[in-house]
Amino acid sequence: MRLVFAGTPAPAVPSLRRLAAGAHDVVAVVTRRDAPIGRKRVMTPSPVAVAADELGIPVMRADRLDTDVTERITALRPDLGVIVAYGGLVREPLLSAPTHGWINLHFSLLPRWRGAAPVQHALIAGDTRTGASVFQLVPELDAGDVFGETAVDIPADATAGDLLSTLADEGADLLAGVVDAIAAGSAVAQPQQGEPTLAPKLGDDDGRVRWQEPAAAVLGRIRGVTPEPGAHTTIDGARLKLLAVARAPQDAPRLAPGALALHGRHVIAGTGSDPIVVETVQPAGRGPMRAADWWRGRRDTSAVAGS
Repeated sequence: MRLVFAGTPAPAVPSLRRLAAGAHDVVAVVTRRDAPIGRKRVMTPSPVAVAADELGIPVMRADRLDTDVTERITALRPDLGVIVAYGGLVREPLLSAPTHGWINLHFSLLPRWRGAAPVQHALIAGDTRTGASVFQLVPELDAGDVFGETAVDIPADATAGDLLSTLADEGADLLAGVVDAIAAGSAVAQPQQGEPTLAPKLGDDDGRVRWQEPAAAVLGRIRGVTPEPGAHTTIDGARLKLLAVARAPQDAPRLAPGALALHGRHVIAGTGSDPIVVETVQPAGRGPMRAADWWRGRRDTSAVAGS
């Protein structure tokens, strides 16, 4: 089949590479425009654009799938559109332009966590199991019939970045199998079963740690927003990013929610239940550092996060 692939971030790259190595012809890649990255705001192509250039596949850069993009894709006479975390909506008439429409690789077990940030919300909610689904794209958000899915257990210490990397690889194989089945005429899609939950894009406030929550919820939120949009709190009015955390040892003292203290070699923080260990932080205007080093460099010997 002639495929058009739409995707933008790093988790979409394994799927593009897997399809490009297969029996089908990826005739074009659609990705979002180059974006300013880093403190110097250097215009940088998306990970999918970089991979497509390496594979020798023509790239269309567009932040919206507008009339111009629709006409360019339609002119390619695609048999199937494939979308993985592109970052924009596919509407009619583009939705019906390929012979077999569009399929979407989504990083959840649908209908749980429909939306832009399924992995992040799964971790914040404390889910112990998630996966990837390939479904037929329809006008309603992530509501199409499902061709296949793969499930994984969520490791206790996984961040959203870790889990996305795992699901990107697992999902690439799943996606390739569905594409082959569509080409062979053997693909069967089933309606989604269960009550949908929504996973909207996260904002900066989603990364604010709620220290009054139980330890499991605090850990889940921090891991769910790592690396983006990032976990943070305030100490004496200054912003402090929390880059890595862990469960505290059993002998760690219980502290009031948000209270920090040095326990042996570890900085521990109180929550609404058990304390947690803060392993790596990034103070405002500085680089990442071990939390214990940051703590020892402070003049005060006590602190309350959120103050």
